[in-house]
Amino acid sequence: MLTINTEKLLNSITRPRFKMASILSFLLASSVSLPVMADEEVNVYSARKEALIKPMLDRFEEETGVAVNLITGSADALLRRLQVEGEYSPADIFITVDAGRLHRAKQAGVLQPFQTAKIDELVPEHLRDSDDYWYSLSQRSRTIFYAKDRVNKSELSSYEALADSQWKGRICVRSSGNIYNQSLVASMIEVNGEDATQTWVKGLMANLARPPFGGDTDLLKAVATGVCDITIANTYYFGRMMRSDNALDQLVAEKVGVFWANQAESDRGVHMNVSGAAITAASVNKDSAIKLIEFLLSNEAQTWYADVNNEYPVVDGIAAPVNLASFGDFRTDKISLTKLGDNNLKAVKIMDAAGWK
Repeated sequence: MLTINTEKLLNSITRPRFKMASILSFLLASSVSLPVMADEEVNVYSARKEALIKPMLDRFEEETGVAVNLITGSADALLRRLQVEGEYSPADIFITVDAGRLHRAKQAGVLQPFQTAKIDELVPEHLRDSDDYWYSLSQRSRTIFYAKDRVNKSELSSYEALADSQWKGRICVRSSGNIYNQSLVASMIEVNGEDATQTWVKGLMANLARPPFGGDTDLLKAVATGVCDITIANTYYFGRMMRSDNALDQLVAEKVGVFWANQAESDRGVHMNVSGAAITAASVNKDSAIKLIEFLLSNEAQTWYADVNNEYPVVDGIAAPVNLASFGDFRTDKISLTKLGDNNLKAVKIMDAAGWK
């Protein structure tokens, strides 16, 4: 399997159209051997790091005989590469995180719709694009985390309640430029409407302990060390810290608790987002690409993928990883994740207007 990080390549691309010759030149200049062409192959651009996806791609190769060529990079860099390469792109599959990013790829015209009875059976309707441009591979929740020694769990209830005055000066969040926050706000627009969401964002901003900063791991550490009492973060960051060999990470995990938001009987459930896969518009190996996506939805792949990524399986009936199961049961928001992309621009405008920097 060929594996390349795309960042260095992308930094050198300045022309409006990037042809295959450019890729070959880069590979030769970098002393990277091209893969031996197989009867069947599939080329994957993945925003998931190599260790989080490659073992399953290797298993697919072993099981099917279809060769897999992997290129990794950041989600934004890979999308930019797909746009620049256009019809000359060698990519067959684009794997990335967050429904908002998948929507951006769809809107950019670099994906094509696809559908099989098997995939439709395995992936719940709300966890796939309404026009069949992408399908989820794993789930993560963006929920509330709290300092166990300073917050009574009974005080917590919903995302909306974080705008209440009792939390003034006690909340940390990351920037509004983060797609995870944009998607959370987009989900609230879908449920509560734009006016109510605008009011909520203003209230949340009024309750910050300090201006938005860092990433989710930084926020969890901030709660553990007393910078703030509450934050909103993706569960997989916390799951990763629980399993870390680093003593500081383990200490953070001991001091911080997980709270499932919006669990009241009449409420919608906690916000969920996903990692997902799509077939590129330029794909010349569509049949092999579909085989790979179906494989990534198999019981074996779903179990491994969720465990390694500290996420929840997409396919019903497959148990959550042991460390995540310790968080307890919860109900999830069932709105179509397509709406997260549809409402993204509205979310950004609301966040900007409310001073969420």
